Amino acid sequence: MTEAKQDDLFSVLIADHREVEQAFRELETGAISDPRQRRDLADHVIAELVRHSVAEEMYLYPTARKVLPDGDQIADQEIAEHAEAERVMKELDGMDATDARFDELLRTLMREIRDHIRGEENDLFPRLQAACDQEELRELGRKVTRAKQMAPTRPHPAAPDKPPANKLLAPGTGLVDRLRDALTGRKT
Repeated sequence: MTEAKQDDLFSVLIADHREVEQAFRELETGAISDPRQRRDLADHVIAELVRHSVAEEMYLYPTARKVLPDGDQIADQEIAEHAEAERVMKELDGMDATDARFDELLRTLMREIRDHIRGEENDLFPRLQAACDQEELRELGRKVTRAKQMAPTRPHPAAPDKPPANKLLAPGTGLVDRLRDALTGRKT
């Protein structure tokens, strides 16, 4: 990858996708059998997915709406997929790793997220790459990176998922989540 592309929108989002996939593989293989470690890794995955989703909803999907002829339909579908994954993450949030439903919910989450990633990387990203110039993509990459730093770390299914409300509320919700994580020792 060239230096200019390392911080563009797609490199930032794809790096997130690869990190989550690595954690999924660790959870699937049984390499981590200790329930506390599995819970910690699930918390880390949930935090990463929530931050990633919030950043996409702030910048990726509004860009799709703006530059693609079917952008509204694509963005609405992607946001609906986020909402379903967030519902599963909310069920998983705080569930003991020894609970019978823990692995079932993890498998559901992995399947949904993998399908979502495939759709983004095989369809949405190439279409946006063709529709946007490289400087715009670099600026979006910087915005997504900043948004992830301020974003919530826990699922909030009722939170707004479209600008401007999500851009206004996410930083405050993120601050509260990070305080809760620090106080409870949650691994994010």
